[in-house]
Amino acid sequence: MEDSTATMSKPTWQEVAKVAQNHRDDSIRRVEPPIPEVPDPDQLPLDRTDVPKYLLSTEETVITQTAPEDLVASLASGKYTSTTVTNAFLRRAGLAQALANCITELLPEQAMARAKFLDEYLSKHGKPIGPLHGLPISVKEHIGMKDLGLNAGFVSWWDRKGEDDALVLKILNNAGCVFYARTTQPQTLMHLETSSNLYGVTVNPFNSQLTPGGSSGGEGALLALRGSCLGLGTDIGGSIRSPSANCGVYGLRPSSYRIPVSGWSATMLGQEQIIAVLGPLSTSLEGVKLFMKTVISGKPWLNEPSLVPLPWRDQESYLDKPSGKKLKVGVIWHDGVVKPHPPVLRALQEVVDKLKNVPSVEIVEWKPYKHDEAWSIISSLYFCDGGQQETAAIEASGEPWRPLSKFILKDNPWVKRLTVEEIWHWTTERETYKTEYAKVWNDTATGTSETGELEGVVDVILCPVGPGVAPPLDCARYWGYTAQWNLLDYPALIFPVTKVDPTMDVVDQDYRPMNEKDEYNHQLWKSGPEKYKGAPVSLQLVGRRYEDEKVIEAMEFIKENTGLPFANFSFSQTPTKKIEIIGEPNRSANIKVTDHTGKNNQNIHVKTGDIPHDDVNELLAVVRPLEGLPTNPDVDVYGFDTRIILSTFEVQWDNGEEVEGAEAPTNPTEENKQTFKDVMDSIMTLTRMKAKKDA
Repeated sequence: MEDSTATMSKPTWQEVAKVAQNHRDDSIRRVEPPIPEVPDPDQLPLDRTDVPKYLLSTEETVITQTAPEDLVASLASGKYTSTTVTNAFLRRAGLAQALANCITELLPEQAMARAKFLDEYLSKHGKPIGPLHGLPISVKEHIGMKDLGLNAGFVSWWDRKGEDDALVLKILNNAGCVFYARTTQPQTLMHLETSSNLYGVTVNPFNSQLTPGGSSGGEGALLALRGSCLGLGTDIGGSIRSPSANCGVYGLRPSSYRIPVSGWSATMLGQEQIIAVLGPLSTSLEGVKLFMKTVISGKPWLNEPSLVPLPWRDQESYLDKPSGKKLKVGVIWHDGVVKPHPPVLRALQEVVDKLKNVPSVEIVEWKPYKHDEAWSIISSLYFCDGGQQETAAIEASGEPWRPLSKFILKDNPWVKRLTVEEIWHWTTERETYKTEYAKVWNDTATGTSETGELEGVVDVILCPVGPGVAPPLDCARYWGYTAQWNLLDYPALIFPVTKVDPTMDVVDQDYRPMNEKDEYNHQLWKSGPEKYKGAPVSLQLVGRRYEDEKVIEAMEFIKENTGLPFANFSFSQTPTKKIEIIGEPNRSANIKVTDHTGKNNQNIHVKTGDIPHDDVNELLAVVRPLEGLPTNPDVDVYGFDTRIILSTFEVQWDNGEEVEGAEAPTNPTEENKQTFKDVMDSIMTLTRMKAKKDA
């Protein structure tokens, strides 16, 4: 009878999930002043990256769109207080949750108390407490914080709490940062997407029908929305790099045993066949470097003895060579298993073409070496117990298996419970493969110095991050482009390049897939490039083990000499475009778009009969009081930053001279009429948002 009662009193997984979501929502409600309400998802455009700026103050927008290295400088100088910066990021993170479902909880009281302490310290001592003084940092949920949850994406682990702060957090805290947000992760942590039964699906802010990647997808989405400028993720198969790539930010998978990993929650803790690492995601390359240098300068090996006592080595350049060739880059176009989608190959070609024009760079082709065998080795070693711990954690609550949990554990032919001898076998295969790959790298040398050192060897490998850009939800099923480097334990850096353009990235109708995996991937693109429109396209720069500093320096050199990225991933405080609506109720409306220079005007005139009267009347009724415009029905002008609208609806005016002061056309095409309605719908959504904020 006692067992029956206990069973009856056990909450369902749905009830536990509701508790988790209520806890999250309550933490967001505690932010002061209250965070503005965001419209329902079906009222928002697919690209939501610009929405927060319409709901935040100008100062909050400027702060949250500032790179971490610049924020640190402003905080140290006293230009900004830590309380102001922390509150701005708390508010933007709350908006990010409404837009992408990327937060497990905010920490408003803890964060603001910490920020106040830092402000008082700076005032009293006249200097910052450390290199990260006042910088807000977001953290993936399964990285332990004392007395806070550590569920690792499992419903049955919801009530687990951190006994102490993870070592990496202690080091960052000593450097002066502020922890304010914890982010979502998938069930099992073993997805290249981010969905769980606790919090649901995290979506990509650039296109809500696509995934932000995983397993650090909450971090990726939060950074894409500028709810964070520097965050912590983990990576055992691509979990930092996938979301960094999908969300257009920078991310580093460091070499193992450089950054401390103690104090987190996951299954199979203690296995050493494939080492998980912790690393940064950032809105800037300098943010990645700042994180690595700060943590390693904290000498973590003194408290986590398994770490390599290797200081951060950036005093001298790795690219200054007697030959005069500063950088030799090996290029992988595809891994011989799954061919990347057109936008990835286009981005790779654009970067290669730019580098070929740099005299001090040498480009060589890198032939992939047994990348198919690499996957069989690493996937055999991921789950040496046959996935029993993951299965037990899922089934303990009765929660359903997420599609990608089933894919990686149940549908993966390499997952089975291994005997001790089988573990030895696959570990030997791992070491043999690493040795063979090292030889392939060494063979790129052009000679040997008098001291026996290789000369002219490839410095870094430039390659895809995945077989495509961010895929539709539940479709990220090929790990080869990221897991390859986990097996070899090579540092790998992600950087944004461009965005998908369906007019350029067309389907290759003549392509014949090489195998079943390639066929699956090919069909994802063949089903319609339009669904990926505007998605970030990123690439990966890979170095040899423990050459993390060299990879970052090479990336700095490449950025400086190519002008990367080739698309706008920053969030300029100066609107790049402005929209003006001139309307007379019940008569007509004129719409004009200009860039921020005031040139390149484009006009469209819509007569009363072209759109419903109420649309113009309602728009003007909302806009006038918001902008302090006269309430009489005379012709008025309303200025509006519409980058979000332009990127979503591709507003193009084909009939009308594109010169300043040109007369608006009087006979709009049917296409222009529909375009105008699309723009009107978006503007109405955003003006309602602004009205709620100001109310």
